[in-house]
Amino acid sequence: MDALKLREDFPILFQTVNDEPLVYLDNAATTQKPKQVLDVLKHYYELDNANVHRGVHTLAERATADYEAAREKVRHFINAKENAEVLFTRGTTTGLNWVARGLGEKIVKKGDRIVISQMEHHSNIVPWQELAHKVGAELVYIDLTVEGELDLVDAKKKITSHTKIVSIAHASNVMGVINPIEQLSALAHEVGAVMVVDGAQSAPHMALDVQALDADFYAFSGHKMCGPTGIGVLYGKRQWLEVMDPVEFGGEMIDFVYHDHSTWAELPYKFEAGTPNIAGGIALGAAIDYLEAIGMDEIHAYEQALVEYVLPKLLAIDGVTVYGPSDPEKHTGVIAFNIDGLHPHDLATALDMEGVAVRAGHHCAQPLLKYLAVQSTARASFYFYNTKEDADRLIEAIHATKEFFGHGFI
Repeated sequence: MDALKLREDFPILFQTVNDEPLVYLDNAATTQKPKQVLDVLKHYYELDNANVHRGVHTLAERATADYEAAREKVRHFINAKENAEVLFTRGTTTGLNWVARGLGEKIVKKGDRIVISQMEHHSNIVPWQELAHKVGAELVYIDLTVEGELDLVDAKKKITSHTKIVSIAHASNVMGVINPIEQLSALAHEVGAVMVVDGAQSAPHMALDVQALDADFYAFSGHKMCGPTGIGVLYGKRQWLEVMDPVEFGGEMIDFVYHDHSTWAELPYKFEAGTPNIAGGIALGAAIDYLEAIGMDEIHAYEQALVEYVLPKLLAIDGVTVYGPSDPEKHTGVIAFNIDGLHPHDLATALDMEGVAVRAGHHCAQPLLKYLAVQSTARASFYFYNTKEDADRLIEAIHATKEFFGHGFI
């Protein structure tokens, strides 16, 4: 994979920040968009802008065809059985909320158990907290190993016959750890529970097969995989989507509206109320085309090689603590770390002065950071358009920052 050549597709990377060439290492928050995706957005608004599923005029038919073609691209990308199992959403958060409200409120009762883990993003915590409070269920957290991996022994103890929903991130947005979803699905299904997966940090980085994972639901976002913001996907097995209720109501999602009640449209439209993010859906299809042309296995292997290259250099810096697995094969391109005596926000600000963009804070994972006994961390997250030179710039900038702050002690 020629990362240097691929970088040419991303105009935003060729700029200076604080008089330094930009090194963008905040890909876990959002990824940059290639020209191929930007061109599709421009083409839609300039030539095909019309509402979908409604008009019979030429523009409406073109827009509808492209929008539904994007749904088919998603289906193929994740290996869903049929397009009816692919729902377009605003993003991962929306998808998880739809499941918690539309299905959770139907199947979870007082005294039942909802199982998540200590490493979840707030989007995979708060909806389940709200559901538990509403129905009187118990929210239970699977613990982690010393390495920061999911503790499967603890998972087996906590996924009991009282469990109705298990919801776990496929990959952590803080530690980069990749979770064994197939094994967790098996544990959930043994007790009749529904398996929900937060795929925000996995869909952009590895080949997906929701049937092999045996996930009942799988949610992810377009903007983290070279697509635009405001578009995402919720995959659901047909058997559960038929049971699940929509949580938004209005146009498009109805079959017929009577004076006193309404009936819902067939899948997937049952859940997609109102005018959708048409341009976003079409552009997400273009992003999938782009990623598949590179190869998801190639992207994953390349990111692991970057982690293998940069992690020892990071750990060799005096006073550095890295959170998560040390084995690159268990890692996405996400690395969370702290430096003794430096607040992560000071570190991130100083790195920005060197042109290096990283994230600092709790990363929407406050329970995890409490579990790790830290207030916040810095986070560098790599993608396929990053290079070993970017990794070296990160290391050099950290050394410069430590020098500026008196070798890491203030």
